[in-house]
Amino acid sequence: MRILLLSTTTGYQLRSFGDSAERLGIDLVFGTDRCRNLDDPWRDGAVAVRFHDADASLTALVAAHQQRPIDGVIAVGDRPVVLAARVAQALGLRGNPPDAAWASANKTLARERFGAAGLLTPWFRELPLTSEIDPALLDGVSFPCVVKPIGLSGSRGVVRADSPEELSRAFGRVRALLARRDVRVIRSGLEDRALVEGYIDGREFAVEGVLTAGSLRVFATFDKPDPLDGPFFEETIYVTPSAETRAVQDSIVSHIQRGASALGLTDGPVHAECRVGPRGVFVLEVAARPIGGLCSKVLRLARGGESGLVALEEVLLRHACGEDVSSYAREPRAAGVMMIPIPKRGFFKRVEGIADAAAVPLVEEVRITAKPDQLIEPLPEAAGYLGFIFARGDSRDDVIGALRSAHARLAFVIDPALTVAAM
Repeated sequence: MRILLLSTTTGYQLRSFGDSAERLGIDLVFGTDRCRNLDDPWRDGAVAVRFHDADASLTALVAAHQQRPIDGVIAVGDRPVVLAARVAQALGLRGNPPDAAWASANKTLARERFGAAGLLTPWFRELPLTSEIDPALLDGVSFPCVVKPIGLSGSRGVVRADSPEELSRAFGRVRALLARRDVRVIRSGLEDRALVEGYIDGREFAVEGVLTAGSLRVFATFDKPDPLDGPFFEETIYVTPSAETRAVQDSIVSHIQRGASALGLTDGPVHAECRVGPRGVFVLEVAARPIGGLCSKVLRLARGGESGLVALEEVLLRHACGEDVSSYAREPRAAGVMMIPIPKRGFFKRVEGIADAAAVPLVEEVRITAKPDQLIEPLPEAAGYLGFIFARGDSRDDVIGALRSAHARLAFVIDPALTVAAM
């Protein structure tokens, strides 16, 4: 079997896919836009793509398939989901309809489809990121509200506004972010407009699973124990199993299933977010991709009747090959990850106290991913984290306590950045 993995990133998750593929005897081919030639698609176990030029990339991938047949395709990250869907459709492989994949990556389209399907949806409107907001466009806007770039993820650029003045400042901040070179180079076509929607009060959750013929198999429901009230929405801790009642968890899963169906998603990994509050369950997003980067390490799965634990990536590879993965379930122990927040803008130098943090009972690993002298900044501009802390134990609360205790033992040395050109 040969699986095409489309990704714009490098690092742990791709290595985990590679390790899992080797164990399964799968030939894993990486589709990358990093310095490859579309006219010579196959090279060193990789195939050239350009995510901003889906037509040319699809042609190259179909040609590559004719040379070395592809049996499945997986998208890692938001940018590759549409191309992955088009490849699956062209080659008759398991995957999502391209229109559904596009809707999953476009916040405005997702809101429209959720509302049309009868899901709870805040008021929303898409506005141009012009230098001055036309007052007529703000008719009917109420506060608090939230400004969101339509095509970014991970809370990047998401800002709460409690007044017209704060809304104006939020628009200016999002406009500056989307004008950066590292954002413009993505060329998603969504860089010049933003979504404004009503703020949703409530607790936030994430759901990880996989769709097969439109049916959702959930591997984990994550609580986010830290409040996400704004003005920015930095995620810190994911922990599973959830402390919510079975009725609440079942409602969350039911709404995510409805959200996936509303988008038209049918086959492949799903990472979904929702809020639960006084008004009920609001689906925030249903992304047609797995949980990102190092965070996937928090999940270890076993097939019914078997004792061995495997990584999420192995299960996704099996699914892409056409296997039935419905018997896979998460291990019974509680598990959690802290995405280490960035405390201030500046040039990262080092982290002190890593050994002490790693010695906290239940902590499995402290991984710093920021590089020395790298410019880092907190949300809403941040594109990542300082690193990750992983913990596992018998109690959800003990896992949360271990993550917080480990984080408290870390000290971050960051030199302030006074003036830095737009990235």
